Parts: sequence; structure tokens; C-alpha cells
Amino acid sequence: MTDIIRSMGHSQDEKTRNHDRIVEIAARRIREQGTDGPGVAEIMRDAGLTHGGFYKHFGSRDELVAEAARRSYAESDRAVEEVVADAEDPRRAFVDWYLSEAHRDDPGTGCAVVALGSDVARADETIRDAYTDQVRRYLDHLEALLDAGADTVALSTLVGALTLARAVNDPELSARILRDAREALAGRSAGPDGARDS
Repeated sequence: MTDIIRSMGHSQDEKTRNHDRIVEIAARRIREQGTDGPGVAEIMRDAGLTHGGFYKHFGSRDELVAEAARRSYAESDRAVEEVVADAEDPRRAFVDWYLSEAHRDDPGTGCAVVALGSDVARADETIRDAYTDQVRRYLDHLEALLDAGADTVALSTLVGALTLARAVNDPELSARILRDAREALAGRSAGPDGARDS
């Protein structure tokens, strides 16, 4: 009896690990290819699992995409927290990281707001709700780092600049877009008394 219980526990642990691996791979793929890009067979193959095993974990592909999107947003939150945690100038550290060439060149682990924006506009309400929550979390981060009231402008600048920098096929123009956006946001910090730095 003990062996059966132990075996059941092992099976559940393995199922949990497999589920987590599928979501992790899907989260990267949707940021690289969009929500319509990766197929179930491709994701399961990359996870080292059979296509047939998919429905032991998810009721549909949409369910996987929704969970992968939530995972992507959580990873974005953790990245922001790590970047600003011990920074002497958290605002500058965040802007420099977000508008860096390294972030531009790694959409698979980068900002999900940029990676999923155009797809989410056509997605179901579950995915749009999660995306909206992520935008609000970014605004909360920015409100703490920037002038009160400037957070929506700053987020639009960050997301727009990164989107453009990824989309253009001219490396010099891409670098210029990132640089100019960094400089535009450089003076938007709130000082200790809440006054805007000039």
C-alpha cells in the first residue's frame, strides 16, 4: 500500500513538473512568435513530451496560451524588481534595462506587454484581462519611479520604442530609437520631495 501511495505521489510530482515545463516553453514561444505562432505539437515536442499528452494538462490550446501569458507577465514583474532592487538610481536602471539592445534582442524572455500587444487586442477576454492587469502593474512601477501623472506617457514611450526598435531592419535606426527614448525619459524622475528633476 505504501508503495502505491509513493508511486501516486511520484506521478503527481512528475505531472506538475511536466505542466510547468510546457507553460515555461509556451511563455517563451508566445513572446517570440505571438499567441498564434507556436503549435501544440511544437510546444510538446520541445518539452520532451508527446502531443497526445497535452490534454492531460490543458482543456484547450487557448487555456495554455492564457496560462503562458500569465507566466510571461509574472516573469516581467520579477525582471523589473531585480533591475531596480539595489540600483542607486532605480528609474535610470529600469529605463536603461528596458530600452537596451539586449532586451530588444531577446523577446523570448523580455517584456510580454510589447511581445503580446498586437495579439492581445484580438484575444479573448481572459487574455485581455491578464494583459490589462500587467499594464496596471507596470504603471504602478512607473508611478513610483517617475513624475505623478507621467506614468502612462512613460509606458507608451517605453513600449512604443521597444516595439519600433524590434520591428525596423536598420540596426542604426533601431539603436537610435532606443537611445532617443532613453534620453527623453532621463529627466522624468521624481525627486525626494516629489518635484520633477530637470
